[in-house]
Amino acid sequence: MRAMPPQPAVLYPESDGKPMGETDFHRKEIIDLLVALEERYSAHPDVYVAGDLFLYYKQGDPRSVVCPDVFLVFGVPRGNRRIYKLWEEGRVPSLVIEVTSLSTREEDLGLKKERYARLGVKEYFLHDPFAEYLAPSLQGFRLLGGRYRPIAPAADGSLPSAVTGLVLRTEGEALRLFDTATGERLQTIEEIRDARRQAVAHVKEAEARAAAAEAELARLRRELGRRDERG
Repeated sequence: MRAMPPQPAVLYPESDGKPMGETDFHRKEIIDLLVALEERYSAHPDVYVAGDLFLYYKQGDPRSVVCPDVFLVFGVPRGNRRIYKLWEEGRVPSLVIEVTSLSTREEDLGLKKERYARLGVKEYFLHDPFAEYLAPSLQGFRLLGGRYRPIAPAADGSLPSAVTGLVLRTEGEALRLFDTATGERLQTIEEIRDARRQAVAHVKEAEARAAAAEAELARLRRELGRRDERG
């Protein structure tokens, strides 16, 4: 019996070759959300946070792919990946956030929403920074019985995330994350940078004061030495 020729390896692309094509507001919000979630779970080696990364969900079919703006997976190791293969990782994202716009509305409310529900993503949130089509501009869905059900907003329009213990709330055009237990807002990348700059400045100030005190102490010792010599 003739041996079958080896099958070519399936190629799972890392990019579709297209630019993101969204505004600075969209890009910055995605980065801020990623940084906030990464900081929150920095002490948890089994929580993976990613965004704008191809997630392949059917082995052997590179067309079965979705690219969430922000997603979080419990139970897989933290670390850099080129793509996310569901059959290898063994864990579906628990949380997906899409920073949506008019140009992506059909996909975000249609194809992506259907796929996320089918895959078993427990919570799906959409934020429309410019309120171009979503009213309210922040909406969330929780998976119940295999279907997404709207998450009821609070009086201020905020939405709770049961899987993370966070509250999603808009501040102007921006989406922010709050810790349910403490009420504190998770910091943005600019706030984290400012805090680090202030910490560095405080250290430098403390070092300068210590150096000045050491110099003054040395001066006093010299002065005492001269007095002893005269005495």
